[in-house]
Amino acid sequence: MSANDLDLRFAAACAIAREAGVLARKRFLERPRSQRPDFKGPQDFLTATDAEVEELIRTRLGALFPDDSFFGEEGGGSFGRDVWVVDPIDGTANFARGIPHFAISIAFVRDGRTEIGAVYNVMQDELYSAQRGRGAHLNGDPIRVSGLADMRQATVEAGWSSRLPTEPYIAVVENLKKGGANVRRAGSGTLGLAYVADGRIDGYCELHINSWDVLAGLLIIEEAGGWTNDFLAKDGLRKGNPVLACTPELAGTLMDATGIAKEP
Repeated sequence: MSANDLDLRFAAACAIAREAGVLARKRFLERPRSQRPDFKGPQDFLTATDAEVEELIRTRLGALFPDDSFFGEEGGGSFGRDVWVVDPIDGTANFARGIPHFAISIAFVRDGRTEIGAVYNVMQDELYSAQRGRGAHLNGDPIRVSGLADMRQATVEAGWSSRLPTEPYIAVVENLKKGGANVRRAGSGTLGLAYVADGRIDGYCELHINSWDVLAGLLIIEEAGGWTNDFLAKDGLRKGNPVLACTPELAGTLMDATGIAKEP
C-alpha cells in the first residue's frame, strides 16, 4: 500500500470520526433523562445509537474503500488483509446513563499491524489521531506521554470486564494501590488509552479487552512515545487480549503489578 493510500485513509478516518461524533452527540443530548438503559447482559449496556453510529461509519468507509474489510463491535464483519476495526461508542454504559464520557474508535489494520488510529472524544470535541511513523496528535497538535517514572506519583486507569472473574481485577487494583498509584476507572477504555497518550494519566490496564476498544488508542500511545504490550499477539485481533499501556519508565513496574507481560 502506498503512502498516498494511507494518507487518504487517515484523512477519511479523522473526518468520519468527527461526522459520527455529530450524530452521537445529537442522540446523547436528545435522550430523555428518564429513559431506562437497555442491557445485553449483566452490566453490558446497549443503545440504538451504537448500531446507528456504526452503520454510518461502515457506509462511509465502504463507499470510499470498497475493497477493505470492516469489523464493528455491533454488526461484526470480516477480517481481511486490510481491515477497519471500529467501536461506534466505547463507554456505552456512560452514554446510556447520561454521563458525557464516551468515544468513537476507528483503526485501520494492514497485515496484522495497526497503521491508522482515530479516537473522537465526542462531548469534548477532542480528536486524537495517529498514522504510523507520523506522531500522535490531539486536534492537530502534537502530544506526548507524561514520562512519569515514579509509581507513587502515577495515575493508572484499571479497566474491568465481566468476561473474567472479579478476583483477578481486585488483585490488580490492590497491587497498584500498594505500589502507591492513584487508581481510577472512568468507563471507557478507548478514552483511558487516549489520556495516556497526552499525559493526562500515566497508564491503562485491563485483563481482557477486545480489539475494537484499543487498537486506535494503542497506536496513538506508541506514536506519542509510550509503551504498550503486544496486544495483537496470539490472535488478539479476533479474540482480544490483556492490555497494558503506559510511559516507558513505568512499564516494568506495571507489568509486575498487573501480571500483564509484553507478549500475552
